[in-house]
Amino acid sequence: MTYLPYLIEGEERPGRWLVTCDHAANTVPEAVNGGDLGLPAADMARHIAYDIGAADVTRLLAERLNSPAILSNFSRLVIDPNRGDDDPTLLMKLYDGTIIPANAKADAAERERRLDLCYRPYHNAYAGLAARPNTVILSIHSFTPQLRARAPRPWQIGVLYAHDKRLAEPLLAALRRAPDLTVGDNEPYTGHLPGDAIDQHGLKHGRPNVLIELRNDLIANAAGQRLWADRLAPILETTLADTNL
Repeated sequence: MTYLPYLIEGEERPGRWLVTCDHAANTVPEAVNGGDLGLPAADMARHIAYDIGAADVTRLLAERLNSPAILSNFSRLVIDPNRGDDDPTLLMKLYDGTIIPANAKADAAERERRLDLCYRPYHNAYAGLAARPNTVILSIHSFTPQLRARAPRPWQIGVLYAHDKRLAEPLLAALRRAPDLTVGDNEPYTGHLPGDAIDQHGLKHGRPNVLIELRNDLIANAAGQRLWADRLAPILETTLADTNL
């Protein structure tokens, strides 16, 4: 079976949204060190390898928004599709206290090989979907409740953005009206890295965009994933309509 570094679902759906998941899988292709980065299964199941729960939230949101979705099919530890191709963290050798053995001695040639195998096909497919008229990009990620040796994170959800705040600001306002939510404004991460996926496919083309981070313990099972998809879809649709974008 031919390896595909991305999955597209609902390509024929007419909705304006393109729902994306850059860190959907913890897959290591066979062509990368025999499909093994040298980490135990427990580490490959952690947030360092992929965004726990984000793939199924992406699928459910795309269904509810009647829009297509694209999901990566390789671990962020193979190569990170949410980084520019010249970013020094593109191929991580240490992440949240864990050394990645198969990456420790990866040279420029290996980096280029992984770009060709995974990163470039994913972004080429992403670009094709984003080129539909009037596309609005919704990027779904998840974050761990606590990094090693760090304070617990108080947010259930974060809204990330760069200089284009047309969708992010009203979405933040809408989420903050919910009394049960602690909402991060460009938390727990900054919303922009030069060359990241939103930069490549949103900002550089003037497309409305927003990145949502969900705390992964809240979407670790099917019930949580459905709850958040059901909760977010109408808020997203109303927010977009109200912006007149």
